[in-house]
Amino acid sequence: MHQSPIDLHDRVDTDLPRIEFHYAVAGRDEINNGHTIQIDYAPGSWVTLDGHDYALKQFHFHTPSDNHVIGHAFPLEAHLVHADKDGHLLVIAVMFEEGARNHALATAWQDMPEQPHTHHELLTRVSAGALLPTARDYYRFDGSLTTPPCSEGVTWLVIKQPVTASGEQIQHFAQVMGHPNNRPIQATNDRVVLQ
Repeated sequence: MHQSPIDLHDRVDTDLPRIEFHYAVAGRDEINNGHTIQIDYAPGSWVTLDGHDYALKQFHFHTPSDNHVIGHAFPLEAHLVHADKDGHLLVIAVMFEEGARNHALATAWQDMPEQPHTHHELLTRVSAGALLPTARDYYRFDGSLTTPPCSEGVTWLVIKQPVTASGEQIQHFAQVMGHPNNRPIQATNDRVVLQ
């Protein structure tokens, strides 16, 4: 009943707390797991939301986007996956529009592992913070992981302002995946999307 992704169309205005980002440049291992390109993060980076800390564990990508905004799909979406000390998950989603080349992606993908189930250590550490737009307003809803086992109880924060990636960067990722790696839109059911 609380599966992700969803179409963020019916939204309720409220006073959401600011996300406090405490990110180091610490992306260290890049993995092609057959489902996505994932960059594992070294310990020591976190976000604080409502006085509660969530450690950044990894970030990865989906093309086209998992979530939609008022029926609009984006060509690429990044998921920054966090967990608190009790294992509760928080995912920050960043949407990409086709446009200017993205320097953060260029660093992260300069030697993208193209074969499934391969990985390498990044010679140049990458920054999750560099993926974020300058404006950090967001939508919030309760959902799930978008890959098996699709466990629920995940807090989703979708950043409103998209960033850009070049058509070449988006196509490169899509070619390495070999197939769309997004999950179909799920029913919102009784959930409320806050903004």
